[in-house]
Order: sequence, then structure tokens, then C-alpha cells
Amino acid sequence: MTALAHDISPISLALARYLFERTRCLAEARRAMGLNDIDVVAIIHVARNPGVRPSDLRRHLGITGAGVTTIVDRLVRRDVLRREFDPDDRRVTHVYAMVDLTTDPWRCLTRFDDAFEAALANVGSELQESVAAVLDTATRSAALAPSAS
Repeated sequence: MTALAHDISPISLALARYLFERTRCLAEARRAMGLNDIDVVAIIHVARNPGVRPSDLRRHLGITGAGVTTIVDRLVRRDVLRREFDPDDRRVTHVYAMVDLTTDPWRCLTRFDDAFEAALANVGSELQESVAAVLDTATRSAALAPSAS
């Protein structure tokens, strides 16, 4: 083990490896379908939550309503998503995925997400909260740091 690797925490190494491999799967899915990252995240969320409302998708993605409309419109035109009016209120729409998450290239991403959730199920809530606090603190600190331009 190199001196540098020895100084890095096991959590940092494991997280970096997990994210590297998941990002590789994300890139494969994007390339296979000609999509961008947020499209893939949106499609997976819709596929896992059939009939999701655009407002729920907006909250999940952390973007504006106009941004969600643009994404959904684009993916509906590509026959990746489908939009249906609510039978009880035609002002409301629901979004459905037209992809099967059990097939490639989607299977790779869902395998990572499912494995992560299964691993979390075996970890106590106190440890999960501690690790989440460390990651949140690091993210906030990095986001607040001035960029090196």
C-alpha cells in the first residue's frame, strides 16, 4: 500500500470505488441511449415510482418546474417516458417510464442502487446517521470552498 493510500480512510476509499463503478454504469446507460445524467436519474426515478407527478420529480431532481417540463417533454418525444392525465383531475399529469430497469443498460445502475440499499439495511441507524453527517459536512465544506481557478 502506498503512503498516500495508507493516509486515506477506508470509508473514503470504499465510497470512491463505489461512486467510480456506479458512475461507469451511468456513463454506459447514457451512451447507450444518448442521454444526459439528469435524464437517466429522472428515468430511473419514474420507473421506480410509476405514475409520479412532475412536481414530485422536480423535488427529487432538485430543479425548477420548467426544467422538469423540458426533461419530460424531451423524453416523451423519444418514447422513453409517457405522460397521462389524471382521470379525476385533467389538470394533473402522471409520468410513466417506457424502459425496463431489469434489462441492460439499466440493470447495472439498479443493481448498484439495490445493493447499496440492501447493505444499508444491515447497518444500524446510528452509524448511518454518523456517516451521513460526515458526508454532508464534507459536501458543504467543499461547496463553500473557493474554486482554484
